[in-house]
Amino acid sequence: MSRIETFEDFVKVHGLLLTASGLPQPLHERLFKKLSADAFDGGARFQIELCEDGRRRRLVLTSGFMGKESDVFLVDHAWTFRLSDAYKQLQEVPGLAQRMAVLMCVDGDLNVDEEAEGGTSIAEGGSMCIEDMLEHDLCKAKENKDTVRWLELDELNINDDTLLSLNLSVKFPDLIALSLCGNRLESADIIFHEVTKFKHLKALWLNNNPVVEKCDGCLADKILQACPGLEILNSSFTHNFGEWALGFCADVYGKDNPGQHCRSDHKLHEVTSLDISGRGIHNLANKAFSPAMMPSLSYLNLRGSSLQENSASELLEVLKQFPSLNALEVDIPGPLGESAVVILQSLPNLSFLNGVCATKILEAGKHVIDSILEPCLPEWKPEEPLADRVINAMRQYLMTYRLADEEKIDETPAWYVMDELGSALRHSDEPNFMVAPFLYMPEGNLASAVSYSLLWPIQNAQEGDECTRDYLYGIGEDKQRSARLTAWFHTPENYFIKEYEKHRNELESRSFTPPSAMSLVTKSLLEGDRCPLRVYTDIPQVEEFLKRPEFILTSDPKDAHIIWTSMQVDEDTKKATGITDDQIINQFPYEACVVMKHHLAETVQKAYGSPDWLQPTYNLEVQLSQLIGDYYIRKRDGLNNLWILKPWNMARTIDTTVTDNISAIIRLMETGPKICQKYIEHPALFQGKKFDIRYIVLVRSINPLEIFLSDVFWVRLANNPYSLEKNSFFEYETHFTVMNYRGRINHKNTPDFVREFEEEHKVKWSDVHERVKKMIRSVFEAAAFVHPEMHSPMSRAIYGVDVMLDSSFKPKLLEVTYCPDCTRACKYDMVSVFKGEDMRGSNFFNDVFGCLFLNETTHVSPL
Repeated sequence: MSRIETFEDFVKVHGLLLTASGLPQPLHERLFKKLSADAFDGGARFQIELCEDGRRRRLVLTSGFMGKESDVFLVDHAWTFRLSDAYKQLQEVPGLAQRMAVLMCVDGDLNVDEEAEGGTSIAEGGSMCIEDMLEHDLCKAKENKDTVRWLELDELNINDDTLLSLNLSVKFPDLIALSLCGNRLESADIIFHEVTKFKHLKALWLNNNPVVEKCDGCLADKILQACPGLEILNSSFTHNFGEWALGFCADVYGKDNPGQHCRSDHKLHEVTSLDISGRGIHNLANKAFSPAMMPSLSYLNLRGSSLQENSASELLEVLKQFPSLNALEVDIPGPLGESAVVILQSLPNLSFLNGVCATKILEAGKHVIDSILEPCLPEWKPEEPLADRVINAMRQYLMTYRLADEEKIDETPAWYVMDELGSALRHSDEPNFMVAPFLYMPEGNLASAVSYSLLWPIQNAQEGDECTRDYLYGIGEDKQRSARLTAWFHTPENYFIKEYEKHRNELESRSFTPPSAMSLVTKSLLEGDRCPLRVYTDIPQVEEFLKRPEFILTSDPKDAHIIWTSMQVDEDTKKATGITDDQIINQFPYEACVVMKHHLAETVQKAYGSPDWLQPTYNLEVQLSQLIGDYYIRKRDGLNNLWILKPWNMARTIDTTVTDNISAIIRLMETGPKICQKYIEHPALFQGKKFDIRYIVLVRSINPLEIFLSDVFWVRLANNPYSLEKNSFFEYETHFTVMNYRGRINHKNTPDFVREFEEEHKVKWSDVHERVKKMIRSVFEAAAFVHPEMHSPMSRAIYGVDVMLDSSFKPKLLEVTYCPDCTRACKYDMVSVFKGEDMRGSNFFNDVFGCLFLNETTHVSPL
């Protein structure tokens, strides 16, 4: 087709793309004109501003009023790539890493020490400078005819000897608050001896001193016993907190107004807003925290407090007494329970819960809500290369699409980063702009395609308004919206941890004991004088190598006794081909319970819970919250957090990713349904390289279970030495072993592999093999138990079972494959590892068919 010149031709070529984008029809012609003129006019209407202390950007409308659906703007794609190529491109494409680092605000130094050079003079001058400071405070207090009651000595390099020499308790006997944060105090005895001399102390801050970590809480306990009037210690409320601590958090008390140690001035009566979040409060039943003391309290923030000494009902009863309380912030789940709806029903006077209108919560029936989510901002070290910084930050900015034509869809998704304007759009649940990808084909074909994003207003916007988009447009709670926001925001960890713990407890409650193996009962299909069995197949190796006289090939499936095919035989297929229920087919009903990755994990978990041979596995379409909880617990406990994501039903490691980034895990859900499985970070290696083993399992019957293991198995080797360096996660030939379709095959003869593996690791392969056999039988026992409907007397099948060994040489199940590719089995002759028999590759399918249909056991072993 020639270049598109008219709007009519544009619509003819791009009709489906326009509909998919969601762009309102009245804007189609305006879009065509801008595409034809390559008009990027957004810069004249919008402005990019720094925010979040320079760690993010936002987009602001600067051109006056812009009406809903009144205009459309082109947004360029600054970087488009396949995920596996990302790191290499950042290293090799000139200027790419620099541009992306600036766009993502990771180009500068993080947490730069801005302390002035003169700040070291205190350490150099020692206590003399501190003495001058103290003298200044004393003189100022005398001028005001007062005493010093608040003293801040932070980050002055004070050590134990300096603290002793200052004699603070003599100079400042009326101190109410003392801060010694960020010094070099190490001796618990000296600190205890000095601070307990103060008789009126209500607040003491020792944060960021070596002694705090060293003493692990014991110093705090001693100080609290000796200073019963202390209400705040190291930023946390003590059990003795009262009016002063609450007043401090309400900005009633502070450096300019420390309060009096001998009397109450009842200033809490004036408090309307109280933020006691993150104060480590264990018990809120306190005389000072009451409607009598704070009758005007209308806003209360309890986030980050366990309140473990109060039940939810007790706390709700306390809060119900505050007549003016209409806004509350609290962790959900948390001390008030697990449901926002229940909290609002118990506190009917609340207008806002966690910043969300109570009416909206009740109408939506949302149990977990949190509108004030802090954004996840990237972190890096000054010495970290720009490419690494971008890799860590890019999940906040990426978008994705797949190319497709009439014949097929691209197996590997494309990821892209919008230009500076598009990337400055921040998230809102109630956005005023919409963004959608669009493929413009000026020559009318895919070869000429150029990708853009389209930006248009979906609400009226005024000059100065921030322009926002919904990062999860069209995704509701039925698709785990709240959990998926974790990719961009700090969501309530508590909720996800509880969801994980419920999931773990459920798995631990399951324990299936398989029945004892029964004798084989399936009969040969060629009993008596029956003619040879006719076989229909579309598999080249069967066509070429099935030479036994008991079987003859037919090209018509209707005439076959046996259908041996790579296609899925469902009712539609039977109608189209004439296949009947009287023919034997090489697949079992409901075999998806083992050959689809999410169903395989579900089947095993329903039977056994969490057996050692199955890595923790989550179906991201329904178990994202549980995975996030598992991730948070591992992070908290300092455990390895490397995961592998696999599409439900794709082979050859297509769209498979290794990552330790929770945002990456969540964003990868956008390219199709996946499982997320704990990565085997310490596998057994062969000569320093990762490997897995393909076993062939023959299934004659599900009930009773009759399965056999072929003596033919083969090892698949990665090409590169194994590494856990972060940069290696993008290297296919380091972390993956399937090289049939990409990379170079590193073929290893099986007997040679076994011999060399035994020599390298000083183990007996026979011991490994026994564990593998036991695991494989367990998999099919689980299938037979969980899905008894899988049994069919008219089914026989072979499956590929992929196994990896961990560093203790214990097997780990990777996946089960329907109608596995047996090219290697047919191509290479080998010697049986355990029987010492010669096995010709050309006889592989003769042996398979002999086992499944003639009840033979040549070169197979019953499991």
